[in-house]
Amino acid sequence: MDTFRIGRRRVGPGPGVFVIAEAGVNHDGDEAKARRLIRAARTAGADAVKFQVFDPDLLVTSDAATAAYQKGATGHRRQREMLVRLALSRDAFRRLATRARAEGIVFLATPFDLDALGFVKSLGVPAMKIGSGDLTNDPLLERAAATGLPVLLSTGMATLEEISHARRRLLRSGAQEPCLLHCVSLYPTPPECANLLGIRTLQKKFKGPVGFSDHTMSTAIPAFAVALGACVVEKHLTLDRRAQGPDHAASLEPEAFARMVGLVREAGAALGDGRRIPSGAERAVARVARRSLVLRREVPAGGVIRAADLIALRPAGGVPPTEVRRVVGRRACRRLAAGSVLRWDWIEE
Repeated sequence: MDTFRIGRRRVGPGPGVFVIAEAGVNHDGDEAKARRLIRAARTAGADAVKFQVFDPDLLVTSDAATAAYQKGATGHRRQREMLVRLALSRDAFRRLATRARAEGIVFLATPFDLDALGFVKSLGVPAMKIGSGDLTNDPLLERAAATGLPVLLSTGMATLEEISHARRRLLRSGAQEPCLLHCVSLYPTPPECANLLGIRTLQKKFKGPVGFSDHTMSTAIPAFAVALGACVVEKHLTLDRRAQGPDHAASLEPEAFARMVGLVREAGAALGDGRRIPSGAERAVARVARRSLVLRREVPAGGVIRAADLIALRPAGGVPPTEVRRVVGRRACRRLAAGSVLRWDWIEE
């Protein structure tokens, strides 16, 4: 239950980790900048680039206040004022989806209302992403499940009870086991607040695929998440962290994002499959690094082998030192020269 498919791609822990570049609204309402984000995501080695699709009138009331980080980054006191500036048209998103396919990168989008969800599905996305803010939005969850697409669900701000409710709602509405993304909704998230062991908590509680939606400024913390078993890594990408906008300051620029992807891939490769079976290359090392029992002194044919007659020396290939108790007290079938690597057929049964 820790693997699933996004399109043709098998997603799972280790080498199967799926990296999403969250372009989000870092295009600042500029389609040309959105196209550059797609190219930057592909160049950095991400598997997918993801945007946010919303209608301000279907997302916030006219007097909904901005969060402190949003107000500080944009100067807007009301969410609607900020969102109107950041919205792209449906036609723009159609062109961006086409551009992503041309670039050879998966196009994803987070819908923020029911109309947006239907539109996102029409773009041919291979998975549906639901943000943390909508984890308690049952109508949106039910509609996402009804698409039949794999669902990625961020869990920022949520209790285990709320996550359990959202997961049950998805499953009862026809979704396959969702991929829950451990997430901390602080922008940016201080490393000491990342709570990466939350990944293990979600794995143990729900027995399904778990990923990590990261808002730290670290390039290494996503790799640590992969080492804990995260099969999806989502991270904000920007062209300029100094730009005015709600998410730029909590995003990585292309060069840093590429370093992060490299660390994630390295962690995935290093994770292995967990089986304690030496590889062929390691067994070759064992032949020269491990030891055999060697005769310290000559033992005549028929002579009893004593502990003082033996020493453990490299290489392996003879009687291993683990068998010393079976050797001591037995008789030699032939004369054993000093310095000989002991063999079983030199010893009487």
